[in-house]
Amino acid sequence: MIKTILFDVDGVILSEERYFDASALTVWEMIHSDAYLGLSGDDFDPAPQEPVIRRVRDTVFDQDNVLDLIKSRGINSNWDMVFLAYAYQIIRLCERLLPAKGAEVKELLRNQLDRDALALLRDWARHEAADFVIDYAAFTDDFAKGNAQKAEMLTYLNQIAKERIGVDTQMFSRNSDLWELCQETFQEWYLGDARVTSSIGRESFQKGKKGFLADEIPLVDPAKLRELLLQLKEKGITLGIGTGRPTIETHVPLAELHLLDVFDPNRVISASHVLDAETSYPEYAPLAKPHPFCYLKGLAGLDSDDKAVLLQKLPIENPREVLIVGDSLADLLAARAIGCQFAATLTGLSGQAARSTMEKEKADYILNDVSEIMQIFN
Repeated sequence: MIKTILFDVDGVILSEERYFDASALTVWEMIHSDAYLGLSGDDFDPAPQEPVIRRVRDTVFDQDNVLDLIKSRGINSNWDMVFLAYAYQIIRLCERLLPAKGAEVKELLRNQLDRDALALLRDWARHEAADFVIDYAAFTDDFAKGNAQKAEMLTYLNQIAKERIGVDTQMFSRNSDLWELCQETFQEWYLGDARVTSSIGRESFQKGKKGFLADEIPLVDPAKLRELLLQLKEKGITLGIGTGRPTIETHVPLAELHLLDVFDPNRVISASHVLDAETSYPEYAPLAKPHPFCYLKGLAGLDSDDKAVLLQKLPIENPREVLIVGDSLADLLAARAIGCQFAATLTGLSGQAARSTMEKEKADYILNDVSEIMQIFN
C-alpha cells in the first residue's frame, strides 16, 4: 500500500522548456558576452525576444541533440548541463590556442577557471584565435566516444582535455569555480534581475534579464491536478516533492498555481537543500539526481539530519509504501536505489518517445501525464 508519493516538478508538473531555454542562454552569454569569453560569431543581448531565444536554443543544444545525450546519461541538473556545454567549448578554444599559448594554456587549465582566467582566455582568443569557430554539435561526438554516466560526465571533461590538449587536470568537476560561475549565471537568467539576489547573494553581473519564473508552463490544468492531489491526501497519502529546482523556483510557481499548499511543507525538497548537504558533507558530493538524496530527504523530512539521510541503508524498509513520480532516467535510477516504486510521466524532454526507455528500464507505471495518477489506485 502506497503511503508516500514524492513528485519531481520539471517534466511532471511544470514544463522543462523554460529551464532548457535559460540553460542555452547561459551558455550563449558566457560564450559571446564581453563579460565572459566575448567570442565573435553572435551578438549577445541580455533581453532577447522569443525568436532569438528559439534560435539560441536550437544552436547551443544542436536541435536538442546535446540535451538528449546529457539526459540519457542520467544528468538531471540544468546547472550541470550548462557546465558541460560551456566547459567543452573552453577546451576546444584552448586546443586552438595551443600553437601560440601552449604552456600558458596548460597552466591555466591546471588551476581554477574564474572570471580572471576567462578574461585572460578572452584576450588570448582575440589576439591569437580570431578565426575560432564554436562547434556545439561536436559535444555529442566527443562524449559518444566514452561511456561516462551521471556525475562522471563532468569529470570526463578532464579526459577530453588530456586527449585534445595533452594536459593533466582535475579542474573540471562540480566542485570548481567554473561550475559555480555557470550555476550563478543560470540563476540570473531564470530568476531575473529582480529576484536573483535572494538566490545567489548578489545582483546580476550583467543586468537586463527579466527572468522566466513568471513565465512557467503547467503540463496539466492546475485546478484538475489540485483536485487529484487532494483526493490522494484523502486516502491518507503523504505528498512531497524532490526537485532539481532551487527553493524559490519551486515555491513561487507552485504557489501561484495554487498547488504548493497541497504538499507537506516538511517534504518539499529542492536543489537548495541538496547544495546545503553537499556544502556540509563534500565527501559525499555530488548529491543531485540520480543520487537518491533529495527523495530520501523527502521521506525523512526537512527537519531530519542530512548525515543521517546520507547514511540511510538502501534499499529502505517497506519500499513498496513509497512511489516516486518523475519523467527522467535520473528519477528512475534514484527510485531504483531506494527500492521504491516509480511512475514515469511522458511529459519530459523526449515526450512519448520516452516510453520505450521506461519500458526497457521496467518502470512500475507509465503515465501519459500526471493527471493519470489515479489509475494506479483503481
